[in-house]
Amino acid sequence: MAFSMMQLFLLGALGPRFVDDLDVSPTVLGLTTTVGFGAAAVLSPAGGRVVDRLGPRRCLVALLLVSAVALALIGAAPGAGFLLAAVALGGLPQALANPATNKTILAAVPAERRGSVTGMKQSGVQLGAFAAGLPLAALAGAVGWRGAVWTAAGTAVVAAVWAARALPADPPPKYAPVSWIPRGTIAWLAAYSLLLGCGIASVNTYLALYGVRRLDLGPTTAAALVAVLGVAGIAGRLGWSKVAGQPGRALWLPGALAAGAVGAALLLAASAYAHPLAWVAAVAVGVFAVAANAVSMVLVMQRAAAGRAGQDSALVSAGFFAGFALGPPLFGLLAAAGHYGAGWLLVAGEFLGAGVVALVWAVRERRPVVRR
Repeated sequence: MAFSMMQLFLLGALGPRFVDDLDVSPTVLGLTTTVGFGAAAVLSPAGGRVVDRLGPRRCLVALLLVSAVALALIGAAPGAGFLLAAVALGGLPQALANPATNKTILAAVPAERRGSVTGMKQSGVQLGAFAAGLPLAALAGAVGWRGAVWTAAGTAVVAAVWAARALPADPPPKYAPVSWIPRGTIAWLAAYSLLLGCGIASVNTYLALYGVRRLDLGPTTAAALVAVLGVAGIAGRLGWSKVAGQPGRALWLPGALAAGAVGAALLLAASAYAHPLAWVAAVAVGVFAVAANAVSMVLVMQRAAAGRAGQDSALVSAGFFAGFALGPPLFGLLAAAGHYGAGWLLVAGEFLGAGVVALVWAVRERRPVVRR
């Protein structure tokens, strides 16, 4: 899970270095996120079907190797066009990650432990944010951003070898009925994830750049904001996923977390006038907004149709990735004009929309029914 999104966390944490060295604008920096998550959103429904048919181990090994190739190409990028192509390739690992890991959990973990285990595996994404924001950003200060990205690529190859040797064998390939349209709870979770993704992606992409250009932080210190968000996200995903594993408490949790995320975005807007609030806001984004995506994955596994865990996970992930593709370009237009405060208010509005979707869904559901 960490490697599936490592490239995009690196683009956020090392954003100031990319902007200066490759001579790209803040808008183009946001476009990298759009391209990566747009590719992931398009590929996710097919990726879920592939996981259901071929098995999670094959797909996990493949996603690690493709991640390594994408990172290596990003490290070699001479300009914006090459960079965007490499980021698009990185959409494939994102499309495979949640279906493959969720299917592994359903097969290998008892039902009563799936919530907490899902929180652990979803926290891998934030482990990637931490790695990009602290050790790899520090390495970039010593050997350059290209060397840091190539180091991440080499580590992904090592992880692929480990996965091939350590994970249990896949069952024989089998046919799974295909559906490209989310329905019922899956449709509500996809809509919630779309709005949630818009806001989270904007924070991930522009937080470090905001720290440099508005809070007068150095590039390494600004990248540490992303690392703080990552650590808080790990804690939030572990804690809230465990709560969501209890169906009686899961119904209202997505709306509550979205409400906390609104507060976090408002703190970012206020940090222009009180700079230390940016650190508090980074923690709050991790604890509430980032954790909400892990809760969505727990709900998917509770309510996925038999034999469709991969596809249902992929459809919800497609909504999340579409949000990641849409959010940063909108924020980037405001950032290019220097209107970061308005950008954070836009993020607050996106989180508020997610909260409304979650509230309407919870009112419709009312009863904590677990569908199989």
